[in-house]
Amino acid sequence: MGDNIDQTRLSIKNDLLATVCYTSLVYQRVNKKLATQFSELEIEKLVQAVINNADSIVLTGKNYYVDDYQRQISLTINAGNHRLITANQL
Repeated sequence: MGDNIDQTRLSIKNDLLATVCYTSLVYQRVNKKLATQFSELEIEKLVQAVINNADSIVLTGKNYYVDDYQRQISLTINAGNHRLITANQL
């Protein structure tokens, strides 16, 4: 049973890595929430790194919550369209 859960988690992670998308406003929101001034490309690289190194990916309601404890960042991603909603410091 544990292997099945790991495979599902890996499948979700790979799916998010391949399909996460962004709106023009989310870049501003991420910079505001993380108190940074990253470019759009830097934010996209950060999001990819957080998803790739995620310690936790939880589906709650309509959203995935992706936590990277090393970077102390949590991402909220819409489960339906995989659009990044926001990022928060843990």
